[in-house]
Amino acid sequence: MTQRSRLALAAALAALVAAGVLPSAGAEPRLLTPDDVFHLKTVADPRVSPDGRFVAFTVKSLDAKADEADTDVWMAPFAGGEAHRLTASEKPETSPRWSPDGRYLAFLSGREGKKKQVWLLDRAGGEAVRLTDYKADVSALAWSPDGKRLALVVDDVDPDDPDLAPESVPEKVRSRPKPIVVRRRQFKRDGEGYLREIRQHLHVFDLATKGSAQLTSGPYDDSEPAWSPDGRSIAFTSNRTADPDANQNTDVFVVAADGPPGALPRAVTTSPGADSAPAWSPDGRWIAYLAGGDPKDMWYATNAVAVAPAAGGAPRLLTAGLDRDVESPRFTPDGAAVLFLLEDGGNRHLARVPSAGGKVERAVAGERDVAAFDVGAHGEIAVLESQGDHPDEVSALAADGALRRLSHANDAFLAGVRLARVERFKVKSADGTPIDAFLTLPPNAAAGVRLPTVLRIHGGPASQFSTGWSLEWQILAAHGYAVVAANPRGSTGYGRDFSRAIWADWGNKDFQDVMAAVDGAIARGVADPDRLGVGGWSYGGILTDYVITKTGRFKAATTGASETDYFADYGTDQYQYEWETELGLPWKNAERWLKLSPFFQVESITTPTLVLGGADDTNVPLLNSEQLYQALKRLGRDTELVIYPGENHGLKRPSFLKDRYQRYLDWYDRHLKPGAAAAR
Repeated sequence: MTQRSRLALAAALAALVAAGVLPSAGAEPRLLTPDDVFHLKTVADPRVSPDGRFVAFTVKSLDAKADEADTDVWMAPFAGGEAHRLTASEKPETSPRWSPDGRYLAFLSGREGKKKQVWLLDRAGGEAVRLTDYKADVSALAWSPDGKRLALVVDDVDPDDPDLAPESVPEKVRSRPKPIVVRRRQFKRDGEGYLREIRQHLHVFDLATKGSAQLTSGPYDDSEPAWSPDGRSIAFTSNRTADPDANQNTDVFVVAADGPPGALPRAVTTSPGADSAPAWSPDGRWIAYLAGGDPKDMWYATNAVAVAPAAGGAPRLLTAGLDRDVESPRFTPDGAAVLFLLEDGGNRHLARVPSAGGKVERAVAGERDVAAFDVGAHGEIAVLESQGDHPDEVSALAADGALRRLSHANDAFLAGVRLARVERFKVKSADGTPIDAFLTLPPNAAAGVRLPTVLRIHGGPASQFSTGWSLEWQILAAHGYAVVAANPRGSTGYGRDFSRAIWADWGNKDFQDVMAAVDGAIARGVADPDRLGVGGWSYGGILTDYVITKTGRFKAATTGASETDYFADYGTDQYQYEWETELGLPWKNAERWLKLSPFFQVESITTPTLVLGGADDTNVPLLNSEQLYQALKRLGRDTELVIYPGENHGLKRPSFLKDRYQRYLDWYDRHLKPGAAAAR
């Protein structure tokens, strides 16, 4: 850290001390509380400037007074030094992208009006200016190699959008709701609501003339635009099958950037899986992409890094033997290798593989979670990574593999906080399957003393807990709980067979696996077997529901955004394809649907259960939580239902994020630490 950075950090520390967030000099570091959701920042989307001198990134903060989140664009010198905030409006600014000459940063914002548009910021200084004026949202942007055009992903115009009504139409008439007419098989999606024939397509915007040309159209969603090095073509991802809602068969396509209107894109990949994330080689001959796994495995499949000839031809899978999920392929500047993110056994690393094929190597390894990376024109690499003791921050990757921190968004706050220690341990499940688990110990835990312990279960199920930062674990541990977490079967990061082991068999093997983790914490002398809690969100809530129908060992449960009666989900959530693929049609496979639904074993639940959900969740609709609550209440069980108005599957309102943590603590305290709860 430079002297200037040290001074900046010292000033930030002083400000936090003055505000009462941090203890004064000589005071002991304090423990985390739910209020600290307002003090932690979320760093994301690092982008290296073309000359390799700077890295742009975004920082999201939560405003307790306004009860809103805001995201701004920041910039830090790649060589090290103080980071500078580049945007400061009250609306989020996201997706910073450097112009090829490095002079400008384009970004997306709805700072003027309700639609997200492209804005341009001169690195030399001055206010950002709005470039585009589409009548719908812009969701992605990419610069052409000569810096004269932008490839954009723009929503189709909604003819019923009240903002588009003529000014002569009275406001009362303009805002009058209209009937929603649905004709698609996939007719709803979380955060979007009901889906009509409004899609996302590619446009090319000319910076000099401010003119825009639409390149793609039709009943398809197009995404992930990537320019060819010569600027003549744009690669993108789309599902262009006869009925895109009936499958997940996305492919990589190429369309001429100056092509005639209505020209048909050319398919570069043709596999039945979900191919995506195209990236051109420096010479323009190859396109790297993510090759989807077997569609019959659905979300339990593992994908692979692949390269395909841009002109057409057979692809080459570069990581076919890896049996791990991968993300974000990018060619190195010399085209000799492809960099990518590799998910593996509770970690996510930056890896590379020769573009002609060969051995996979780790560029960034260790006990950490690498969430994103970017590569400069001369090989500079910036990564976004977290570990158990810090959230995501941007670092520069040195030639020897060492990481040098570039962003310090949370350093000042964390300097005054005493964090919990997270450690790995392994257990064997009931059938002998090895399971990775994590144990978070309270910062002030005395050696040899058994602790009230909470089992937390991750969502997905095709996901994983990692060695990265977990605010949830830290808050629970700061409150005196040992936290047990595991990657049971169904999790990613351990291969296709491990993930697919729960196919149409939820709450069986994965139940055994998480219970083995709890027993492992008891065997280590940490967990008190008489003071056990359990909980999770999404599939974490679903598996919680299975757990409490199968055992009465837990004295408290929190189940968020969970499902219990799968018959009730079909046609009310967004997973029609997934339900039909894994369980078949409910009216043809009723016995399977019935057997798998934990709702029909609800009478066996004795655990006091806190039920939570978002009112507008179409991923896992609230009716699931309402039904579970109603059944438990009818049976006379100890239960409460918490509904978050206006929220989708993932909570966004800052006060609700804090509220959820506080309710977890209060519920666990009430049943696992009754003396402490009564004292409050």
